[in-house]
Amino acid sequence: MAIKNPIINSHSHYLDGPNSRGDEFLFTLRTMIQFIKGFRKLHFVGPCITVFGSARFDENHEHYKKAQVIGKRISELGFTVMTGGGGGIMEAANRGAFEAGGNSVGCNITLPEEQEPNPYMHKWITFRHFFVRKVLLLKYSYAFIVMPGGVGTMDELFETLTLIQTGILHHFPIVVFGKNYYHELKDFLDRMVLEKTISPNDLDLVKFTDDIDEGMSHIKEYIEDNYKIKKKKPLRWLFE
Repeated sequence: MAIKNPIINSHSHYLDGPNSRGDEFLFTLRTMIQFIKGFRKLHFVGPCITVFGSARFDENHEHYKKAQVIGKRISELGFTVMTGGGGGIMEAANRGAFEAGGNSVGCNITLPEEQEPNPYMHKWITFRHFFVRKVLLLKYSYAFIVMPGGVGTMDELFETLTLIQTGILHHFPIVVFGKNYYHELKDFLDRMVLEKTISPNDLDLVKFTDDIDEGMSHIKEYIEDNYKIKKKKPLRWLFE
């Protein structure tokens, strides 16, 4: 008899269709608690730039080394590096900021094959549900960097692009590193423009490049032109 994985079961339960009213209420309550914990944990992390990418690259891989440099450069711009909190590209970006003396935070996720938080973060929080995690990865950031990755990275990229296309995010630049890796994706996005399934200006904020200086300049240009960043102050009566 097959043994059900309790982590998988807890994650998929809310997609099983209608459950009991009590289960639905408890799920809503647990989700709300996750959001509140995330908001409290990350409220004062400062303006962030989120880095997306695969967890599967080790520290000897060229993509890992590049992400580490990018993390350092983000911290030099005065921003906090935010990642998904795991290994690979996430660890590298956190590490680059951490070792350069910058701020480094993460939104980790509970997975069937446990994803351990990497050791290069000053603050992190672990979520049970991807949709909660994605909200927090986007909420505090003024720009987004996409490194080579798999299905999860594609999900994060297109989630961000959808929010820009629909006007939820305004003037938030996206830099995609890995022109060779993402060559077919770039062609397909151009095909969407030709087929008029997206508008040409939907891609105005997206920069495909291999050059770190070019990527940082793209981010800096939009941030300087469109945003005045104000840091929040903690309130003692809320135990912050």
